[in-house]
Amino acid sequence: MKRFASIMVPAVIVGGIFLSCSGGPPVFKLGGVGPVTGEAATFGASTKQGIEMAVAEWNVQGGVLGKQIRLAFADDKGDPAEGATVYTKLIQQDGVSAIVGTVMSKVSLAGAPICQSYKIPMISTASTNPKVTDVGDYIFRACFIDPFQGTVGAAFSYSDLQAKTAAVIFDVGNDYPKGLAEFFRTKFTELGGSVVAFEGHATGTTDFKAQLTKMVRAEPDVIYCSDYYNDVALIARQARELGFKGPMVGGDGWDSPELTKIGGAAVEGTFFTNHYSKDDIRPIVKDFVAKFKAKYNADPDALAALAYDATYIMLNAVKTAGTADGAAIKNALASTDLEVVSGRVKFDANRNPVKSAVIIEIKGGEQVYRTTVYP
Repeated sequence: MKRFASIMVPAVIVGGIFLSCSGGPPVFKLGGVGPVTGEAATFGASTKQGIEMAVAEWNVQGGVLGKQIRLAFADDKGDPAEGATVYTKLIQQDGVSAIVGTVMSKVSLAGAPICQSYKIPMISTASTNPKVTDVGDYIFRACFIDPFQGTVGAAFSYSDLQAKTAAVIFDVGNDYPKGLAEFFRTKFTELGGSVVAFEGHATGTTDFKAQLTKMVRAEPDVIYCSDYYNDVALIARQARELGFKGPMVGGDGWDSPELTKIGGAAVEGTFFTNHYSKDDIRPIVKDFVAKFKAKYNADPDALAALAYDATYIMLNAVKTAGTADGAAIKNALASTDLEVVSGRVKFDANRNPVKSAVIIEIKGGEQVYRTTVYP
């Protein structure tokens, strides 16, 4: 009996489309990035689910450019160095034509220059720091930016909550909370309020009582905390232990089921700005929530919605471009006018979407829609 040596069949890349020399169908390769592990793991899990759900829907409808979409998803671990590594791998080794991701601004700021240098279109799902899209013309985002979010938080605190004094606490080692805190302070002061304490803490801190003691002594009407959910929960508990009974307000980094699990009664009656609410009555939202719940047996948070939206925005641009060429996709992205779950998306000159924000209240341990704020 003759023995046949195994033959490795190479893949050929033509214009961003992968063709198998063995006769397999060509595919369009899409990259996805999110922090599935690390300090924002729930964000990454939701992001991965949102992207996967959108890709599955497009594939059922025939994919894009007549090709099935193959998703290569990478865990950035919430770390900029790891982010740079996985973005490079997705481009150099996996050969993706576009990337959807990532969540945390500090990681997007590590990945964006890599995409820009390779001319690979990138759309961040939830990085709200303005610096992200400043990297270059191949970088877009699906979310509103911190100047708007900080302004909304300040206006809500001043007008709706009738707060005239505020104390602010934030992570000094993270671009997202640091920027958000600064935008809140600027707007709250412009409105006529007074920021009586502005306290930073180191990344990884778990005991915030030194900062909170100063803040509580200043007797603020409201505490604004721009951190992510895990820190927020601890800060809320420690602030209550020190006697603060007023409302707390924050940003979209609060959006995690872990907030109420860790924070318990301490986060009851608090508020945060977010990108969408599952209670929105628009048909596109109701349809998305129903499909997501059927697929994952859970209500979708804003991270899932933004990832789903970002994937639709990117694939719609590929379809409009009619090619996997990066420059053509980039140009199609810039002219986007699309209704998605988190609102109607059109990009401004800096590739940031102009869209509304919602205010969410923690009530009875649940996220409850409070109001919508338009730009």
